[in-house]
Amino acid sequence: MTIKLDNVGIRYIVGDFRNLGLKDFVIQKIRGQYKAKEFWAVEDVSLELSQGDFLGIVGNNGAGKSTLLKAIAGIMAPTKGHMEVNGTIAALLELGAGFDGEMTVRENTFLRGALMGYTRAFMDETYPEIIGFSELEEFQDRPFRQLSSGMKSRLAFSIACLVRPDILILDEVLSVGDGAFKQKSEARMKEVIATGATTIFVSHSLAQTRQLCNKVLWLDKGKQMAFGEANNVIDMYESFMK
Repeated sequence: MTIKLDNVGIRYIVGDFRNLGLKDFVIQKIRGQYKAKEFWAVEDVSLELSQGDFLGIVGNNGAGKSTLLKAIAGIMAPTKGHMEVNGTIAALLELGAGFDGEMTVRENTFLRGALMGYTRAFMDETYPEIIGFSELEEFQDRPFRQLSSGMKSRLAFSIACLVRPDILILDEVLSVGDGAFKQKSEARMKEVIATGATTIFVSHSLAQTRQLCNKVLWLDKGKQMAFGEANNVIDMYESFMK
């Protein structure tokens, strides 16, 4: 078992004092009139993933998909429930996040590798493959900020997929780029599956989710609607959407 979630819930506090102003906040607190509002972005999600599983998460915007990914990636802690995540994680949650715009493409690649815990020797060996896959050979010494969003996503994807993590988390990454790179990305995903990495994938493309995933989690307004074999859950989701 690589990942196990048991009734995981993630709550946001909304309507805090920043929306009131400090003076009004203090007055309301003294009078006992201030009440923070709670919003459960994810509520009571349970699942288990083993090594080599490829999980797709489907649901409308606001379903809690990205919030759940952040919790699994360790960026935020669940408010309730229990979560176990075993193995090294590479997460692509926001394209361009974690890069320094003033540093070069080459420098950012080594920086990202260091942040993921890889040695300089390993990155020296892997760098040509990363930069080649991302098709950015001509841009290696340019500042990262000069890249288009598509180029940034290609670099982030290449770093995450070529350093062989135990757990790979992708949020809409394969939807960016031209047709040729999408095909190459999907082919790379199949290679990741073959290496035994556990992968969690969010995409609005149900066809892509059917093709790549063996398991699917369906979220609706933060609640778990279904979890199980990919085609079965996607069939239920499509029927619901109709």
